[in-house]
Amino acid sequence: MKHAREFVWPVIGLLAVVVSAWLLYHELRGLSLEALWSSLTSIPAHQYLLAAGSTLIAYAALAWYDRIALLHLGVRHISWWFVSICSFTTYALAHNIGASVFSGALVRYRAYTSKGLSAPQVAVLVALCSFTFALGTVLLGGLVLTIDPELFSRLPEAIPAALRDATTARVIGLAMLAFVALYVLGSVLHFRPLTIRRFHIEYPRPAVMVRQLVAAPLELIGAAGIIYFALPETGNPGFAAVLAAFLASFSAALISHAPGGLGVFELVFVAIMPEVPKAEVLAALIIFRLFYLLIPFAIAIAVVLLFERARVAQTWRERTTAQGLSPVPSPLHMPTTTPPAVIPPHAVAPAASVAPTPPSGVGTH
Repeated sequence: MKHAREFVWPVIGLLAVVVSAWLLYHELRGLSLEALWSSLTSIPAHQYLLAAGSTLIAYAALAWYDRIALLHLGVRHISWWFVSICSFTTYALAHNIGASVFSGALVRYRAYTSKGLSAPQVAVLVALCSFTFALGTVLLGGLVLTIDPELFSRLPEAIPAALRDATTARVIGLAMLAFVALYVLGSVLHFRPLTIRRFHIEYPRPAVMVRQLVAAPLELIGAAGIIYFALPETGNPGFAAVLAAFLASFSAALISHAPGGLGVFELVFVAIMPEVPKAEVLAALIIFRLFYLLIPFAIAIAVVLLFERARVAQTWRERTTAQGLSPVPSPLHMPTTTPPAVIPPHAVAPAASVAPTPPSGVGTH
């Protein structure tokens, strides 16, 4: 039964891809390839550059996620360069393959244990990064819905009118902001940690909390900026509308467990942008997938291969040295050491340490 449950989310993800692809096909069935290509080629060069710059901002903020988690753990000896490469590789793989299949926990485990972190510490880091992303989504979503509740009217008409009402949107936005405010108070006032079985949940220090409130929105704004700059200036609904659509689409893609959110992300985004020609919306989404997902994915694969090659070479040198032999380059067919157990994929939830007795100052939120 346990093994059967391991396949549930991947199956759900694949079903989400199939259903979304079918719905997206019906949504775009009147769109020609010529119109799509014309939309892609009509994007000015400077907008491509701005989209690329937004990508760099997003991935720099993601690296900050890891740095914040290391600060919470009290780990300061790992360089920014190493953290940036590890974070980039982790998210590039997880965004494309899907959190239900490969969350990036294995990459972080392999990388950070080589720098002296323990398995419980890596688990805390993974969970805190997930919670930082969730916190940013709730914060930005609350701000957008509170400031401009009319954005809810963009939702498809298939959704009940009561849920598309501006008052409903503002109430939901205020509730989201209240959650963030409670988290801030818990950090500032040092609320007592909550222990549930093996999980130890505590509020972070204010210095960590403030960094979370800056890094998470920055990453989401950067990612949404890719689409915003790829859309045409004429008929562009504005950054607030694009950001709201991005938050809804990206959240739906994560919940679906579809690999890379394929189909789900596009379906939701196109539905929320009825006033923009579908060819131009789809062209912007293609640019987003290229800049934010596919190019980083290709680079991440190369990074993983180089890292594992270096680990194999190091293991070979250590073995030959221990045997009193002269170190020589490891053969390409040299097997690696037994791989460590994979840390269970994290979900977007309040960060929690899997260690029964975490060290002092090491906890989750």
